Amino acid sequence: MLDHSSKVPVTGDPLTDILRGLRLDGVEYGRCEMQEPWGLQFPAQSAARFHFVGRKGCWLLQPSGEWVELKAGDAVLLPRGAAHVLASEPGTEASPIQGYEVAEVCKGVYCLSNEGCRPGTLLFFGSMYFNLDGLHPLLGMMPDVMRAHELEAYEPAIPHLLEAMAREVPMERVGSGGILARLADVLAATVIRSWVERGCGDSSGWIAAVRDREIGRVLAAIHLEPDRDWTVETLARMMGASRSGFAERFATIVGETPAKYVTQVRMHQARQWLVRDRLKISVVAARLGYESDASFSRAFKRVIGSAPSHFRAEEQAETRQAG
Repeated sequence: MLDHSSKVPVTGDPLTDILRGLRLDGVEYGRCEMQEPWGLQFPAQSAARFHFVGRKGCWLLQPSGEWVELKAGDAVLLPRGAAHVLASEPGTEASPIQGYEVAEVCKGVYCLSNEGCRPGTLLFFGSMYFNLDGLHPLLGMMPDVMRAHELEAYEPAIPHLLEAMAREVPMERVGSGGILARLADVLAATVIRSWVERGCGDSSGWIAAVRDREIGRVLAAIHLEPDRDWTVETLARMMGASRSGFAERFATIVGETPAKYVTQVRMHQARQWLVRDRLKISVVAARLGYESDASFSRAFKRVIGSAPSHFRAEEQAETRQAG
């Protein structure tokens, strides 16, 4: 077996290493101008939701059931795509966003509006996908709603990005739709980076384990190379400890055995390969070193809860519907 140790970067911060390749890519965006009274229902989805208020404020009904006011220039990210409502006032009757007719203004950017002549609330929103699996510990730790303004004091780039979006959201200039889409991607990624650098809002759990000087280095290696054939002995050597000493400390800090954690990370990566990259089950099984598709499928179902064939069937159904 080749020695992969040179592939594992050393920055002095394991969390930075794990998140080095974190990416958030927008896939669909909408711009809407709404006359009062108005309300929009956004259903739960696997992708994250992003909203920018370009003109005249509105209210957000959070997944917690609480209303919060958004002013012009505000931007919010719902990293797990939880169901929520945007409205002109709290309690305003809301209609599903899917019920509105849309007009494509450029690739991946659509416009919608309700009836009215006077300038109303101007919104720009988007659906975005992480390149992390939905079960990654980091995503589970994120709050339901992340507001850009709450992070401005810690991230000097955020005010400039918000100002740039405000200039483009009227879409009066050539290429504004595409520029808005890219700015939304950058702003959402910046919000998450700022949240991570400030401690992820919590010093316990997985984040605390990653930031442990010795265990963190091990976790970073596992996440950066999930397809490597990790053994307890290999990981113990990385930490400079005996096999038993390492296993005991890992379980105490992380909350599960090294073998179980490695399997979870590998299966989360496998799901990304199946769903995002559309690889065949046999290819994923071979990439992770399983001798047969059956043994891989058993491990996958034990961790994810569904067989890998379930995800392949879903993808084929979506392809037929699109066709």
